[in-house]
Amino acid sequence: MSQNYKAKNEEAEKDNKEYSNENDEKIEKTGQSDLSTSKENHKIYMFSIIGEIEGHDCLSSSTKSTKYEHILPKLAEIEDDKNIDGVLILLNTMGGDVEAGLAIAEMIASISKPTVSLVLGGSHSIGVPIAVSTDYSFIVPTGTMVIHPVRLNGMVIGVSQTFDYFKQIQDRISKFVTTHCKINEKRFLELMMETEVLTKDVGSILVGKEAVKEGIIDEVGGIKDALKKLHKLIEKRTK
Repeated sequence: MSQNYKAKNEEAEKDNKEYSNENDEKIEKTGQSDLSTSKENHKIYMFSIIGEIEGHDCLSSSTKSTKYEHILPKLAEIEDDKNIDGVLILLNTMGGDVEAGLAIAEMIASISKPTVSLVLGGSHSIGVPIAVSTDYSFIVPTGTMVIHPVRLNGMVIGVSQTFDYFKQIQDRISKFVTTHCKINEKRFLELMMETEVLTKDVGSILVGKEAVKEGIIDEVGGIKDALKKLHKLIEKRTK
C-alpha cells in the first residue's frame, strides 16, 4: 500500500510540475493562464490585455502589444470548452487598433460563461469597450481610463465620405460602451468631446472611482475582489 501511495504521489507531483511549466510558458508567450487550483474548484481562464492592441499591421518588436489573432481563437475555444467555468481579463492598455479592439470586445460580450474585467494601470481609448464588455468590471483606485474621439493621426480629411466613415466608427464605439455599462450616450459623448482636460487633445481622463461614478465601471477593487465576484457569478450560473 505504501509503495502504491508513494507512486501515486510521485505521479501527481510530476503532473503538477508539467502543468506548472506549461502554464509558465503560456504566461511568458501570450499573457494567458489557467487558474484551476482555487478552493471553489472552479477553472478560470485569465487574459492580460497590455500595451497596444495590434490590428492588421504588425508593431515593432520593441512595443508591448496584444495581438487580436491570439485572443479571438482562444475566446472561441473557451466558449466551447466544458471544463472552463469563467474568464478573468486584466487590462493595462493604451488602446490601439479600433477594429481589432472592437472585435475583442464583441467576442468577450458574446461569451456565455461568466466574465470579469479588472483595469490596472489603465484602459484607454479602445480599451474602454473591452473593459465594459464583461459581465462585471473593476478598476483599481489609481487605474485610469482615457475617453476621446477616434484618432486621425494628423491626416487631413479631404472628402465628406472620410468624415462620415470616422463618424460611423465613433458611433459604433459609443453604442457598444453605452449598451454594456450604465453611462448614457449623451454623457459619454460629453466626456469624449471635453476640451478642458487634455491640453493637446479632446477628451477626458477618469481615475478609479470617477469611472465608477460615471457609470462606466461597476466597482473599485483589486484582484481579490475580481476573483471573488467571478466565483460568485460561476456559482450563480451553475445553480
